[in-house]
Amino acid sequence: MRNTTDHESTDVHRRYSRQERFAPLGTGGQEQLQRSSVLIIGAGALGSSSAETLVRAGVGQVTIVDRDYVEWSNLQRQQLFTEEDAAGRVPKAIAAQKRLQQINSTVRIDAHIADVTADELEELIDGVDLIMDATDNFETRLLINDMAQKHNIPWIYGGCVGSYGITFTIIPGVTPCLQCLMETAPLGGDTCDTSGIIPPAVQMVVAHQTTEAIKLLSGNSEQLRGTLLSFDLWRNEQVSIKMNSARRSSCPSCGQEPTYPHLNRDAQSKSEVLCGRDTVQIRPAQRQALDLQHTANRLKGLGQDDITINPFLLSMTLEQGRRMVVFQDGRVMVHGTKDVAEARTLYHRYFG
Repeated sequence: MRNTTDHESTDVHRRYSRQERFAPLGTGGQEQLQRSSVLIIGAGALGSSSAETLVRAGVGQVTIVDRDYVEWSNLQRQQLFTEEDAAGRVPKAIAAQKRLQQINSTVRIDAHIADVTADELEELIDGVDLIMDATDNFETRLLINDMAQKHNIPWIYGGCVGSYGITFTIIPGVTPCLQCLMETAPLGGDTCDTSGIIPPAVQMVVAHQTTEAIKLLSGNSEQLRGTLLSFDLWRNEQVSIKMNSARRSSCPSCGQEPTYPHLNRDAQSKSEVLCGRDTVQIRPAQRQALDLQHTANRLKGLGQDDITINPFLLSMTLEQGRRMVVFQDGRVMVHGTKDVAEARTLYHRYFG
C-alpha cells in the first residue's frame, strides 16, 4: 500500500473514526485491518457486496478474481455495477476494481479476469490472510477448501438462492472443512436459475460473512460465531448449528493424512453449465494469451461479421440466438444453450 502524507493520515483517521469507536475493534483492530490482505473469489452478488464492505472498512489489500462480465440481469443485486458496465460487457473484476478504487483510494485493489484453477490459486494466495467464497458452484468451493487447508488459510463459505442463505467460517485445524460438511449437512441443490434470488438474501449472507471477516482480520477470532448459519427471509426462519462433531480425522482434505483431492487437475472440469445462466463455459486445457484483435480478424475471415470487442473480451453473435464470448485467457462462454455437447461443437467450429 502506498505511503500517506500527514494530511492524508489525518483524513484516514477521520474515515474510520466511527469504526474505531466500536470498543471491540478500537484503533488496534483498525490497524490490523489495514495491514491485512483478503482474496475474494467471485465478483457477483456476494463478491461485489463483500468487497465494498471490506474496502470501506479499510482492509489493506483486496484481490478480486472473477471469470465473467457484467450483464443487465446482474444489476438487480450486484451493487458495484452500472448500466454502462452492462452495455460495455465490462469484466466484473475490472468494473469492481474501478468502483472500489473510487470508494477508497488508500486500499490496494487487484483485479484478475480468470477462471480459478489450482494453478491460479497457488499464485494468488501468497500473503493472503483470508479467502472469501463468492462463487456459484461447489467445484470451485472444494478447490478453495483444499487450497486453504494446504496453506492453513481461513476461508468463509457463503451461498444464497431464492430467499435462502447459508454461511460457515472454516479455520484449518480447528473447524470441520467443507468436505466434512458435505458428508453431514444438507448444503442445498437449487440454483438461481431454478429458484431466482432476492437482493436481501444476498445482503444477509454478506453481513454475516463480512462480520466474521472483520473479527478474524482485527484479531478478534475468539468472537467468531462457530456455527453453520442458514436462514430463509421469506419464511422468517433461521437456524444456527454447531458442527464440531462433523470434523473427520479421515477427511481427505483436512484429516490426519490429507491428500487434497480437489487440487488434482483431473478433478477440474473443462466444460460446465454456469449457475443461473443459459450458458456453457469452455476452458482450454492450458491458459492462453489471445490477441483479441487478431482473433476478431480471423473470425471475420470465416464470415462472422457481428463481432464486438473491448480490451478484455470479444463477443460474436451466432445463428439461432447463440452468442460466443471469448476472453484473453482462452476461455469461451457459449450463450443461448445449456447443452454442453452443442457448445463444444460451436467452440471447435471456430477454435479447433
